[in-house]
Amino acid sequence: MRKIIALAATVLSTAALLSGTAAPAQALRPAQPNPWDHRVHCTSTDDDGRKIVTRFGNSDFGWNHFTHRHNIKKCSILNAALKDKVDRNDGHGRLEYDGVAIRTGGRPVQVKFVVIVQYTRKTKDGKYDAGRGQKIGVVNAFCRNQPNNKCPTWMNQ
Repeated sequence: MRKIIALAATVLSTAALLSGTAAPAQALRPAQPNPWDHRVHCTSTDDDGRKIVTRFGNSDFGWNHFTHRHNIKKCSILNAALKDKVDRNDGHGRLEYDGVAIRTGGRPVQVKFVVIVQYTRKTKDGKYDAGRGQKIGVVNAFCRNQPNNKCPTWMNQ
């Protein structure tokens, strides 16, 4: 009896697939061409009153990008630069803020860093969209005068 039921189930599922009544697997889940994490990790307000968010993003931009690639692991580093006026504005939503981190002690060290913000709904290439009424936010942050633009570990302490 079990063999007959198993055979009948196989025949029915094959017939359903051949008749076109079964939905393909792709139709169940729409493809995300550029998946990224929209969630906000940090928030800051600049000197001009702009609310600037840092989204988790992905390996291309956002927190997940610069945390691994440029060794910036604290929101306070971003906030140090974002609290001031914009240093460079391309007029199309790309804002750059400069910051300086200083390590005091026996051998003082000064490190210059940059925080880049996309203050528009979409990225310049149109691949990513923050949604209606939202801004992309911080896309990158890195240290200028360091090898591979990677910030020293002491900045995260």
